[in-house]
Amino acid sequence: MAQELFAPSTLIFSATLLAALSGVPLLFSRLLYASRAQLLSVIAMLAASCIGLTGSIMILLSGQSTLFELAWALPFGPAECGVDPLSAWFLLPIFLVPGCAALYARSYWHADHHPANVRKMTLFFGIMTACMSGVVLARDGVSFLFVWEIMALAAWLLVSTEDEIPEVNEAGILYMITSHTGTLGLFALFPLLNLLTGSWLFPAPASINASSGLSTVIFLCALFAFGLKAGIMPLHVWLPSAHANAPSHVSAVMSGVILKVGVYGLIRTLSFFHGVPLWWGCCVLMLGVVSGVVGVAFAIGQHDLKRLLAYHSIENIGIIFMGLGVALIGQQVGSPAMMLLGMSGALLHVLNHAVFKALLFLGAGSVIHATGTREIDLMGGAARRLPYTALLFGIGSVAICGLPPLNGFVSELLIYLGLFRGIQGEGASVGAAALAVPALALVGALAVACFVKVYGIVFLGAPRTETHRAKHEAGWQMVAPMLVLGGLCIIIGLAPGLVTGLLQRVSQAAFPAQVETANLPLQELVPTAMISAAGVTLLVIIALFALWYRRRLAAATCSETVTWGCGYQRPAPRMQYSASSFAEMLTSLFAFVLKPQIHRSGKIAGLFPGSSRFSSHVPEAVLELLYIPALIRLNQRFSGVRRLQSGILQQYVLYSLLTLIALLAASYL
Repeated sequence: MAQELFAPSTLIFSATLLAALSGVPLLFSRLLYASRAQLLSVIAMLAASCIGLTGSIMILLSGQSTLFELAWALPFGPAECGVDPLSAWFLLPIFLVPGCAALYARSYWHADHHPANVRKMTLFFGIMTACMSGVVLARDGVSFLFVWEIMALAAWLLVSTEDEIPEVNEAGILYMITSHTGTLGLFALFPLLNLLTGSWLFPAPASINASSGLSTVIFLCALFAFGLKAGIMPLHVWLPSAHANAPSHVSAVMSGVILKVGVYGLIRTLSFFHGVPLWWGCCVLMLGVVSGVVGVAFAIGQHDLKRLLAYHSIENIGIIFMGLGVALIGQQVGSPAMMLLGMSGALLHVLNHAVFKALLFLGAGSVIHATGTREIDLMGGAARRLPYTALLFGIGSVAICGLPPLNGFVSELLIYLGLFRGIQGEGASVGAAALAVPALALVGALAVACFVKVYGIVFLGAPRTETHRAKHEAGWQMVAPMLVLGGLCIIIGLAPGLVTGLLQRVSQAAFPAQVETANLPLQELVPTAMISAAGVTLLVIIALFALWYRRRLAAATCSETVTWGCGYQRPAPRMQYSASSFAEMLTSLFAFVLKPQIHRSGKIAGLFPGSSRFSSHVPEAVLELLYIPALIRLNQRFSGVRRLQSGILQQYVLYSLLTLIALLAASYL
């Protein structure tokens, strides 16, 4: 009995239920003080996170799989749910990030300061977390769709927390429209799987031949539906506004976790097939390249701190897709090493991105909490007032740029090694890999440029306005989650050997035939000991240099002055570089994609020029310049169809009758 009670699957299901109920105490806040009810909710979510992480780690260490059958009255056969190493790997960020975000929200979104919406937010935060867990536990199409839709509705309500703000409402509506559009792809995907296998249950791994036309349609439906949820370009249009307008701890979960649920769905669907065509892998790889390069280019041109981070999520989803594309190409060309390296890199980047992107969003929330604005151009000199936030945001910045000795470097290195294996091969895979290598390097270089801009403008220099001068450091409830996430960035970066065995096991769960026949340990393909030694050496050098500099600074005669004086006798804060000026060269380089909009008033001419103004703006080009005009034209073209919407009930009944007759006639043909 005790063994069953503490079985990994029991712990995971218990954690899922506890997360779903974590927001209930605030519903009874009239009986309790709202702040005490919020504290109970935070404790419940932290307990769910700890229990769920324990069960997930036990599954990963043991490699076991558990399956349960649920009897229900719906006419779709039995429902199944279960957990295997692939599910357990995705459960790590699902339980880790919401637990950190819940503790963060205790101070960032305190019940006493936000009485109007804290109940709604806390309740649906727990429901969203539970449904994300339910998605990766579902083993049939019907139950998958149930929890998928509840997850989407809960996320919409969280994005729309401050629904009294028009911009927030617009972001919520856009998210809901695109989310339901993606669900249409799932409504096609699962019936097609049922047609192919004769069951609503998920087929066994590698049980379907991918060479048939129906398999190709299933792949395209999965790529559309899950790619839309993951935010892959050009299906990313909901992501920047949703992440920018949601509360920062909600943005951390949406960027760090919800996007990965889309990645999970695609990987799970691909695991059903064997004999994957080469073009499947090349398609996923090229989508990753486009998302990585264009996503980081859009990030460079942003002025809104959270919108900038949102575009970096698109970039990192692109990196994950690149790793997945490498794995699929390796599977087709018969390269077990290429498959294992690509899949392991993609899976590790799933976890790494969840950790450092959640850290960055929480850090951004701390800055916004202290300055009262999301506009980068209004910030400056925040490091003096926010030393802990500045340090932890710096750690997240180094990690997201893929620099050693932090975790982002390790996962990108695995993908690089997989691509190098592809270059050494033959056929079309060589060209695809050769194109992806410089693209991945370009993504890393542009990310460095972007975060030098962000860190330099937000944390360094002088405050640009007194109104938005950083006022105070965050409280311990906001700093502690960032410390946990920053510590994980360092641990994974310095000791990647801790996860290589787990990555091999998870890759085997996704593509069992390829990994089992390979008999190739991941430790032999990745120099983990060298990575650890180099990382520790680099940290020691940095520490020694910092100690030397501090001693030299203490012995020197120091005086305070304005940073970036640029040779002026009396430099003013407005003379500092702005976000636009810092990124102007790179924005101009990618102007053919970004379509920057420049606004000028007045002209600088003569010895005593009059007043003039300059501002620039990078629009969401895909949405504003492609989708919206296309939808407007489509609406105009089909305006005559609206006549069918007469509002007469009898006419609608007639439509239904005619549709049934047409379907019956088609079934007899």
